[in-house]
Amino acid sequence: MATPYVIVTTWRFGLAASIRGNEVLAGGGSAIDAIEAAGNLTELDPEVNSVGYGGLPNADGVVELDAAIMDGPTHAAGSVAGLTGIKTPISVARKVMLYTPHTMLVGDNAKRFALQHGFADERLLTDVSNERWLEWRANQSAADVAHFDTGPREGLTELTPDNHDTIGLVALDSHGNLAAGCTTSGMAWKVPGRVGDSPIIGSGLYVDNEIGAAAGTGHGDEMMKAVVSFRTVEAMGRGLTPTEACVEALRYLMRKRPPESFNNYGAALIAVRKDGDIGAASTRSGFAAPDRLWQWAAAGEQVPAILNEGPYCTPTSLISSL
Repeated sequence: MATPYVIVTTWRFGLAASIRGNEVLAGGGSAIDAIEAAGNLTELDPEVNSVGYGGLPNADGVVELDAAIMDGPTHAAGSVAGLTGIKTPISVARKVMLYTPHTMLVGDNAKRFALQHGFADERLLTDVSNERWLEWRANQSAADVAHFDTGPREGLTELTPDNHDTIGLVALDSHGNLAAGCTTSGMAWKVPGRVGDSPIIGSGLYVDNEIGAAAGTGHGDEMMKAVVSFRTVEAMGRGLTPTEACVEALRYLMRKRPPESFNNYGAALIAVRKDGDIGAASTRSGFAAPDRLWQWAAAGEQVPAILNEGPYCTPTSLISSL
């Protein structure tokens, strides 16, 4: 008997990605093919200013992309970080998985690898994203906002609402196999070379083909220290539902993060279990403003293309059943 296939993605713009991934799954395609196709759709959309082409740049005005993909049946993974000039980094990450003995390539050598595998070197800044960067830079007090030799609290990049819209993706195909992916341009105006949680296996995404898959979005510098995606999958393995597992991972994160972060940064997780059950959760901080709701999308054999909101967690108000 075939497994009910499904794909889950983060954010409102993930709805189009879920629909694209579902087309692959409905045609009998694999979960990892669905993840790549869905990720590519968002990467190539210049209207999404936090992923791929049109993503907001670092403090020097350079778009640096991070992405990862993980395959359930083989437990293989590939990722790239600090990749420039390539519009579809999740596809490069898959090439790393398939054609090297490694998991991650970074910076100029990740780009060299991509060019060797037929990817085109293209401009990632759009007129809109470049104008946004120029406006931001004009408001900085320092002549060079990308200095590395500042004091411990001096010269830190100011966070804005544009800073954590990574697209995370998880999928289950009709053969019962799982996959996950993440792709992002990272924190807007970041220090050049900064890498968040998205390309880190266990943090931005994780898959155990016997249990489930999870992926995240949010303030990656905090999330990577709590390996939240691994924690989510591990919790599903202990019998929690996908939503309960997401909440438990966020509960751990909030116990460990600095208290001053609660009102500034968000963290969110999506998950799918081996039986096709899906779920998600986010912190309330960082995602609760009227114009910045935590939303996630899903589509599948038994799930119409839908946009969901919440549930939200706070340090003192989580899911009561836990």
